Amino acid sequence: MPDSFYDLVGGEPTFRRLVARFYELVATDDLLRPMYPEEDLGPAEDRLRTFLEQYWGGPTTYSDQRGHPRLRMRHAPFPVSPAARDRWLQHMRTSLTELQLPPLPHATFWDYLERAAHAMVNTFDEGAR
Repeated sequence: MPDSFYDLVGGEPTFRRLVARFYELVATDDLLRPMYPEEDLGPAEDRLRTFLEQYWGGPTTYSDQRGHPRLRMRHAPFPVSPAARDRWLQHMRTSLTELQLPPLPHATFWDYLERAAHAMVNTFDEGAR
């Protein structure tokens, strides 16, 4: 038996594929791309990947480099509307589906992503970017 969900789904290679695909989609998204102030999405990709790896029982790289995740605080400067949440989830669903995980790990991962995305909404102004 794997020691963690991280191991169960394939460890770092799985998380790298998931997050790389997600940011490929974000790079051309007119709603989400402006929310990333850095020209290169590489640093955002690294942050999300290390966060997800740590959350699911992998290396503690995220906390070692950035401290406590404080997700709502870190996202507060960005207007996350229901439309932005839904677009984020759309790209994450595509990325997760392409991994072709077995049904239970897929559902477990998706449940977390949905709950996390809903928690990040900080405005109901759909004109906000």
